[in-house]
Amino acid sequence: MTIAPDNAQQGASHLYRAMRDVTQSMDDTLPGKFEITKEGIVHDMMSPGGPHEVTAAHISRRLEKLLPDELLAHNGTPDVEDEPEGIMRHPDVMVIAWTDLGTEGSIDPRTLIAAIEVVSRSNPDNDWVSKARDYPLMGIPVYAVFDPRTGTGAVLTDIHATPDGPRYATRKDFVYGEDVTIGDWTISTRDLPRYESRTGEQQ
Repeated sequence: MTIAPDNAQQGASHLYRAMRDVTQSMDDTLPGKFEITKEGIVHDMMSPGGPHEVTAAHISRRLEKLLPDELLAHNGTPDVEDEPEGIMRHPDVMVIAWTDLGTEGSIDPRTLIAAIEVVSRSNPDNDWVSKARDYPLMGIPVYAVFDPRTGTGAVLTDIHATPDGPRYATRKDFVYGEDVTIGDWTISTRDLPRYESRTGEQQ
């Protein structure tokens, strides 16, 4: 017996692929980062360099010193994609096995050990709200957020079922200067940069 696909699901899949084509075409022409969420396309206007990239580089390097040889803390391309959920994200840093990174195309989110985001000044809700919802839907077991605006962050773990879908059950907040545990590894948050206000004062 052949079962025809549900029209609504088929339409959602076509819409997602259309949005993915749009984001890939804009990635080469416009600054910032384009991602796809349940609500549609998100454009995060990150400034090149500065505290955002420096923070991601520090986190990656500090984790790399602790990770076993088969793992890395990667802060490059490609995207992490869950087409059935209609989500495509690009973590600032992802802890992943070399073998899982070496695939063609987008990365399967369920191969990630942890996703790490540095909150952007232009769209903080994308990291604190949208990704805290999307990452458990994608099956990413650990999500760490670093916020240069406030010098604080949080690590979210323990995916569990809720009426609204999978969500993280545990949140551990930290302030810059404390040690933070991401998965099985504990790193320092000392000397991470902060965003500066227009007057030159840290915010």
